[in-house]
This record gives sequence, C-alpha cells and structure tokens, in this order.
Amino acid sequence: MIEIIPAIDLIDGRCVRLSQGDYDRQRTYDASPLDMARRFADAGIRRLHLVDLDGAKAARPCNLHVLEAIASATDLDIEWGGGIKDRDALSSVFSAGAGHAICGSVAVRQPDDFCAWLEEFGGERIILGADVREGCVAVSGWLEDSVQTVDALIDAFLPYGLLEVICTDISRDGMLNGPSFDLYTRLQAAYPTVTFTVSGGISSMDDIRRLDALGLPRVIVGKALYESRITLDEISSELKVKN
Repeated sequence: MIEIIPAIDLIDGRCVRLSQGDYDRQRTYDASPLDMARRFADAGIRRLHLVDLDGAKAARPCNLHVLEAIASATDLDIEWGGGIKDRDALSSVFSAGAGHAICGSVAVRQPDDFCAWLEEFGGERIILGADVREGCVAVSGWLEDSVQTVDALIDAFLPYGLLEVICTDISRDGMLNGPSFDLYTRLQAAYPTVTFTVSGGISSMDDIRRLDALGLPRVIVGKALYESRITLDEISSELKVKN
C-alpha cells in the first residue's frame, strides 16, 4: 500500500495552502497545526510533511516552535522542509524533533554541503526536495528557478547515499487537478534504488489508488484534505483494508 503523508504548510504558525507555490495566492485554515497533527495521528497516519514557508523565504527556520509542539505531543515521524541552508539550521531542525530534513535550495546552490550531510546523517534522514517547474528545479520557496533538472540532481547525489526524493510538480500543487503520473513513473523506473514521494495535484482517493497501482511508494496530500476532497475517515479505512 502506498504510504499517505498529510502536509501542513506553515506561515506565522498557522496552516495555509498555496496555489502553484504563489505566496499571493494563499488560503489560511482555522485548524491549528497541532490539532491537525493530532487528528492525523488518530487516523493511523505515521508520517507528517511539515513545511515552513516563512523559513523558505527567510533562509532560516522560523516555525520551530510548531515542530517542537507536534513532536512532543504525537508519535508522528516528521519530515521538515524550509529554511535549511546551513549546518546550524539542520541541527536545529533535528533537535526540535524532526526525523527527516528536506533540502532543496541548498542541494542546488551548495551541493558540497548536501553531499556532506548525506554522508554524515544518511539517506534515510536527508531527503532531496526537488520542486519542478517547466522541467527545472525551483529554489527559495519556489520564488526562483534554477537551470538544474531533477534527473541531474539525482545523478549528482546518488554516489553519496541519496535514498529519498520528494518531487513536487509546482504547476499542479494546490490545483486539485491530479498529479503528474508520467513524471513519477518515469523517475521511479529510472532510479529504482530511490524512494520517490509524489507531491502536487492530489484531488481524490482515486488519484492515490492509481498511484498505488502504478507502484509509487509514497504520496503527500495537502489541499485535498483541507478542502474535504479526501477525508481522514477515507484514509483510515484505506489503511485498515490494506493492512
């Protein structure tokens, strides 16, 4: 069964969702991040995707207090993204309770640092975040485009122990129009030793079931949950059936 990973995106300590990575097209939700995390845990979710959008813009973690609160109140395995630009920031994220660190901009701009972190902490804890727009990887909270492709990044880091990649199709993120099935099946076939997490565009449980049938191992669900296109009861039932 594909692992379903709910997302919490943070601005000013609150749950938000962006459309296509545009900070000017954000929606804020009433539920507190901690309450949402508790609900996820109660539904049988094991892993949480927690993104500090403030940190992505500021180039430093800005919402670690939320991470600390969720880590201390739940048993969720937390993957954190946003603001990890140096070794001190990485250490602060792990110290606050994250089990995994998602690194995108630093992998593009400071590849030597990313390689060193892979070797020090292992590919199980250091995740490559590859957010793709028109074939190239975007950085700085999706505010800037690089000339790197996701394939080039993976090729560069495989020798250093890369095991996990979260790949987001920015054009589909928050749009509820389905994920880029062809992109993820191509990547998983090309790099069988890497675990790919699908991110962007999930609109229904049918999308998730199709990804599962295609053999994709993980999927992040964000806006579809907050807009009730997918319910926690549906996820919980699916987990029970598969388990």
